[in-house]
Amino acid sequence: MIYRLRHLTTYSYSKPVTFARCALRLSPQQSQAQSVLGSDITIRPEPSRTSRHIGQFGERVITAIIEAPHRELQIEAVSDVAVTRPALLPGMAGPAWETVREEAFGSMSLDAHGPAQFLYPTVMAPVHAALTAYVADEFTPGRSIVEAAHALSRRIRNEFAYDPDSTSVSTPAIEAFRARRGVCQDFAHIMIAGLRGLGLPAAYVSGYIRTLPPPGQPRLEGADATHAWVDLWCGHGLGWIGFDPTNALIVAGDHIVLATGRDYADVAPIGGVVLGPGDQKIDVAVDVIPADEDRP
Repeated sequence: MIYRLRHLTTYSYSKPVTFARCALRLSPQQSQAQSVLGSDITIRPEPSRTSRHIGQFGERVITAIIEAPHRELQIEAVSDVAVTRPALLPGMAGPAWETVREEAFGSMSLDAHGPAQFLYPTVMAPVHAALTAYVADEFTPGRSIVEAAHALSRRIRNEFAYDPDSTSVSTPAIEAFRARRGVCQDFAHIMIAGLRGLGLPAAYVSGYIRTLPPPGQPRLEGADATHAWVDLWCGHGLGWIGFDPTNALIVAGDHIVLATGRDYADVAPIGGVVLGPGDQKIDVAVDVIPADEDRP
């Protein structure tokens, strides 16, 4: 499937901003399962300086410096991406999760996408006894890792309420867990923290998911959103498999990856600092449109 992605972020300031430094991770990931056919980022007002580099986990980062005073900042990313990630076939349940844990700790690879990079706690996904115990309920002795992880994603989907007003980007995972509500970022952090508590390598993935309009209704422009899910290392044979606890899905052709890291702090689509005395408002509009569908 080929997708046209459009991600428009608008920052409105109550008073002029005199300086902004932005780190942008808005270029989709190039991988065996995903080919970037084209990608372009437009920044208004135009930056005085830009630079590009590859981040710690292979993400493409653009740093932009804006020195002209402004009351509005617009960042628009447009990309065409071909996703060839196959659905997991029946019978691909993988080895017992304890076997995967042994393989992970026995791995000698320090590659950016090796299991060793994603075994240990981070600030946004710390190991906590309550989170580990919650995940351990599904990871019973000898259970296959794919079966257990999919059951865990279904449990999170069923037991947690999706509530955008209940958390922020800085909410600790344990707070969202105790409240049993949050957004995709919270659900991903909860799942990652619990998996790492069991000694399993788990990564945070930022990206997009294709959503379908109601039957008979047109797709609304800007109605999609950024998304987050979990990559779990399932052993040398299967490698990394994505699990989406927000939707209780095993990741396949409807998910498009922006970047992969240890937690949200590694892969935030837009980060940085601004100098200005007033408040700010942020509006985000995202379109994920299959190439064979009429575009708004």
